[in-house]
Amino acid sequence: MQQHLNGHFWPHSEVYFQKENLEVNLLVTGVGMTLTAFHLGNLLARQPFDLAINAGIAGAFNRELNLGDVVNVTAERFADLGVEESDGTFTDVQELDLIAANEPPFQNGWLLNPSVGFDFLKTCKGLTVNKVHGFQPNIEAVRGKYEADVESMEGAAFFLACLLADQPFLEIRSISNYVEPRNRAGWNLPLAIENLNEVLIELLESLQ
Repeated sequence: MQQHLNGHFWPHSEVYFQKENLEVNLLVTGVGMTLTAFHLGNLLARQPFDLAINAGIAGAFNRELNLGDVVNVTAERFADLGVEESDGTFTDVQELDLIAANEPPFQNGWLLNPSVGFDFLKTCKGLTVNKVHGFQPNIEAVRGKYEADVESMEGAAFFLACLLADQPFLEIRSISNYVEPRNRAGWNLPLAIENLNEVLIELLESLQ
């Protein structure tokens, strides 16, 4: 993506590019919810944007998704924020009443993207985790509990920051692997990154 911006936009700096009336600011937050929440919150406190886009890879629970598919995540949830019970089951913060299930911006425990448009991508529901799943019983438990399609390590933090800041946003993820017992040989990062970049370029062209 950086190569495309350098070749087709005017680079004002390493993170700020312009083409006619379209301005693009890059923010590399790092991995995980904490870094995403801090860096994005810090930026949004100083400057609003017409659209914030979170772009990255994801693992798929949903086997109807193919490796390399790029999806629009329209709902997110924190999947491992809570307590592990003595019997090994998990109780999340909404079930503990530490955060009310419908306390804004949550809706029944979920964070929903109110933005419309960008319907050229499949839509899906995402879970955000600190620890990606790689143990079959835990995979079955979390999917049975939340019935989500994909998992990432940043999505819900991005949703929460944007919703609280009234910032229009979009989360797009390219499927790099299936959520299954740990198997790095089954990942296809080059395909996921290539397809993600193609969609990002198409999206930028549609915004010009």
